[in-house]
Amino acid sequence: MDYNRIYDIPENEQFETYVLIKVAEKRQDRNGKMFIAFTFEDRSGDISGMYWGATEEDVERFQSGLVVHLAGRRESYNGKPQVRINHLRLATDEEPNDPAMYVDKGPMDKQEMIDEIHTLLDEIDNPTLNQLVRKILNQSAKKFFVYPAAKKNHHAFVGGLGFHTISMLRLAQSIANQYPIINKSLLYSGVLLHDIGKTIELSDPVTTEYTLKGNLIGHISIISEWISKAAEELGIDEDDEDVLLLKHMVLSHHGKQEWGSPVRPHLLEAEVLHHIDNLDASIEMMREAYNRTEPGQFTERIFGLDNRNFYKPKEN
Repeated sequence: MDYNRIYDIPENEQFETYVLIKVAEKRQDRNGKMFIAFTFEDRSGDISGMYWGATEEDVERFQSGLVVHLAGRRESYNGKPQVRINHLRLATDEEPNDPAMYVDKGPMDKQEMIDEIHTLLDEIDNPTLNQLVRKILNQSAKKFFVYPAAKKNHHAFVGGLGFHTISMLRLAQSIANQYPIINKSLLYSGVLLHDIGKTIELSDPVTTEYTLKGNLIGHISIISEWISKAAEELGIDEDDEDVLLLKHMVLSHHGKQEWGSPVRPHLLEAEVLHHIDNLDASIEMMREAYNRTEPGQFTERIFGLDNRNFYKPKEN
């Protein structure tokens, strides 16, 4: 049958549809035979599928960023949705082959995000922090408002990085208003810059992959270097306490060394940043899973949440 979107397809149903190749990875099975591990995408979400017995010509043909006509069966494996591929071919010029048709977008457009962030910048009343944040945002603005926040897991859509940051800023404002002990300038600055290194770590908004610098250095170290460079260009001493505090915010925001931070939080504001980052990411992962789940059923297992699944209560 023909379906418009991946997640409209019932489990165990045969289907034909058009999808975007988000990821195409050449691999070998246990017998040394080549296959392609695909991640397909449309605006309902993404789903994996293995193309067994692939040839070198197949690897060359089916590249990330191309639209394909996919025929197969919707299945699940270990509680996660996947596709059994029966047939795959590139979409023709007469078919819906524009990748932009298949890419999910966030709830805010670029200008809305720019306006909200610029309004909040005025609340950073520490002049050193304000200068650093404005300079780095201006340098990355072309990418910041269109890039995803991740390759997968959470806010992995066009504009996801900007929207994740704004969502966190709203949480930060509420928390800072509840607890006057919090340094608002430092917290807001940390939120704005904590993931901005992903504009270098990730390749592009559509066929998102890790760049060489992203794989070898990572977004946390990238933004720390960026802060140092911005301070130098602004004539600010890199050992100024405000600079050191801001660098600590971004370096510690994953919370633990085993989660990628070179240092654990040692500031109140850094601890708050870590928790609101984790909260916003977790809620977004669950929101996406709930959107694909009927009331009274459990979601698929969510890798980023310890591979747990979550029950979606019945509607009253």
